Amino acid sequence: MTATPHTTWLGHGRHLGPEPEQDVRRNLIALKSAGVIDDYLDLAPDDSSATEVGGLPDPFESDDDTAAPAPTARRLFEARWRVDGEVTVRAQLTTYDSAGRKRADSAVSWVLAAEAERAWDPEWPSPATVFWPDSALTPWDHDVVPGPRLRGTHRLIADDDKDLRRLLKNCTRSSWNIHVVVHEAMTPDARGLEPLARHLPPSLRHRVVEHRAAPEQFEIVNWAIKDLDVRVPRGGAVVLPSSPPMPGYDAERFAVRSVFLDGSEPTELIEKITDFAALPRPLTADAEQAVEQLRRRWHLLTVEEELARTRELVAKYADALEAMTKSRDLYREAAELAQAALAERGESAPHPGALPSVPGPSPAPRPEGSTLSTTLTNAFGRFREASRKGGRK
Repeated sequence: MTATPHTTWLGHGRHLGPEPEQDVRRNLIALKSAGVIDDYLDLAPDDSSATEVGGLPDPFESDDDTAAPAPTARRLFEARWRVDGEVTVRAQLTTYDSAGRKRADSAVSWVLAAEAERAWDPEWPSPATVFWPDSALTPWDHDVVPGPRLRGTHRLIADDDKDLRRLLKNCTRSSWNIHVVVHEAMTPDARGLEPLARHLPPSLRHRVVEHRAAPEQFEIVNWAIKDLDVRVPRGGAVVLPSSPPMPGYDAERFAVRSVFLDGSEPTELIEKITDFAALPRPLTADAEQAVEQLRRRWHLLTVEEELARTRELVAKYADALEAMTKSRDLYREAAELAQAALAERGESAPHPGALPSVPGPSPAPRPEGSTLSTTLTNAFGRFREASRKGGRK
């Protein structure tokens, strides 16, 4: 399986509110006004289905629609900004309808793909807060697996132990986020209940889900993650593996024996999560779709980029026109040779531009080595060979 490009930031989740696209628009408008981002676009799925050059569709674009938005896509947003003063970041956020959206409690799914001009730095701002407001009042940060939420702590409460096992297993299989299970050695105070995400580097704060197990859940939670071949130490934490497991993952390496839930920074756990995020992560099919869409269907061009793409399109048109002209000349030459061969035999010849008629009954076979047959075969053979060479240019 292909590894996730080291230049990218990928995230997905669910928005449980009534107007997700309006939340995105307001945030993008505010950030552009403040000069945080260079520019943004707000596109309908139909408008984003093809790349345009100078306002015109590119006719040379591949017919392969693997990077096109899915039929359930609602809206596509693009934004461009700079980090470290000169590194450009391009990002796309696509919102999707979920099954049963007519129900008031249904979520709108979203996928966010961002790519920088060099390897992604965890200290850069999170692309999630370019599109979504960084406020707990806006419910955009729910994981694709119902229940867990980013930026907070997810209490592992289940009516059935099997439900808990199913939940954690689904988190490793379906979610792109990093899932961490923390066991409380004793019931923490208000400071200990604060999410650990606030201590993470900015680009990781919206990629990590923190699951909390109560003191009495030690045996239950370890039973739930037994199939994942990991174990959370009593009063400690463990970073759950992805599915399929990433190269370099080891349960002991990503376990912390003790986490002090007293409001202080859990330095060792933060280091483990950061190291885990740096591992080469397998690129799932839906994540690959997001990266391909970002790279192949990007619309927010600078003036320089649009000029360069227009020049490229003009060059393609010139090559295509040259190939068409050459093919026309070769066809004319072949037709003229065919006319000459027919004239030699005293037969009437069709006009060079005439279309071939529907064949009737097969004529009597001519003797092998016929001058007409040989001449026609050679003439049109030269035409086909030259056309093939022209098409491979």
